[in-house]
Amino acid sequence: MDEGHSTFPSTPGTSSESYDWLPLVLQTVDPLFPTGAYAHSLGLEEIARLGVVHNEATLRDFLQRQIIPALTRHELPFLRFAWEAVKNNDLVGLGALDREISAWKLSRELRDASTQLGTRRLRMLRQLNDDPRLAAFEQAITCGEASGHHLIVCGLQYADTPLPAALAAYFYQSLAGFGSAALKLIRIGQEGCQRVLAEGLRQSPAALAESLTIPRADAGWFNPLLEIASMRHERAFERLFIS
Repeated sequence: MDEGHSTFPSTPGTSSESYDWLPLVLQTVDPLFPTGAYAHSLGLEEIARLGVVHNEATLRDFLQRQIIPALTRHELPFLRFAWEAVKNNDLVGLGALDREISAWKLSRELRDASTQLGTRRLRMLRQLNDDPRLAAFEQAITCGEASGHHLIVCGLQYADTPLPAALAAYFYQSLAGFGSAALKLIRIGQEGCQRVLAEGLRQSPAALAESLTIPRADAGWFNPLLEIASMRHERAFERLFIS
């Protein structure tokens, strides 16, 4: 990024002891928030087609063995890095994280889904408040200095949210997204999804605590099952979801 876009504009401080941040967090984790997430299964459609996930028990196993470890070792640490970059007024660092996320996503479908969700979230956030940091990152995307991955935009959005709350919101949102997709893909009702979600959320304290211990050099998670499923999904004859 050039010098003109190397830092964020200054913003008024927000006390972590207040709960001014909570309404926006609740609004943006709600399915009503228009990111287009309902149109993405993030690999689950092909996972279901392969028979890996086909009922409540296998969905629970998939989240516990595939998704929660990835959140713990990769996505939550990167969310923390993004949160810290914004806190440190480091737009260059945020752009570097955004590019690294692109490199981690081997499947084009997953990369595209991530940037679609991220840019839509950013566009809606820009309509809800006038935080100059949102405008600065949007400009960086326009200039080709960033792609706008969803995780990075979430880190930007949560900059004035206490870090534990930001991590918990992202953890919930991620699991709930797979549950929502599962309702359309396998024989499972809303009650079954809620049981699976509740069991996954019971692991959140340990997952969040572990994620805080992971340094930048060790952060990452390679999941060939999801990557291959996404690549197959891109060429599937029929599809219910975009990704």
